[in-house]
Amino acid sequence: MTYKVVLNKSEEGYSVSCPGLPGCWSQGATEEEALENIRDAIQEYLAAVNETVSGDVREVEVAA
Repeated sequence: MTYKVVLNKSEEGYSVSCPGLPGCWSQGATEEEALENIRDAIQEYLAAVNETVSGDVREVEVAA
């Protein structure tokens, strides 16, 4: 799966967020570290969502 992320450089390093997943963000000292950290954050975000979803859950495929 592919997600768009927004990377911002600051004096402390880089912050990165995933607009498609509200509240999903991370940071890193380098661009590479920030991108690796957001990958982990996205995986954890999706795992948390899967744990809280109940009812008749379905999946659909969406073409961009």
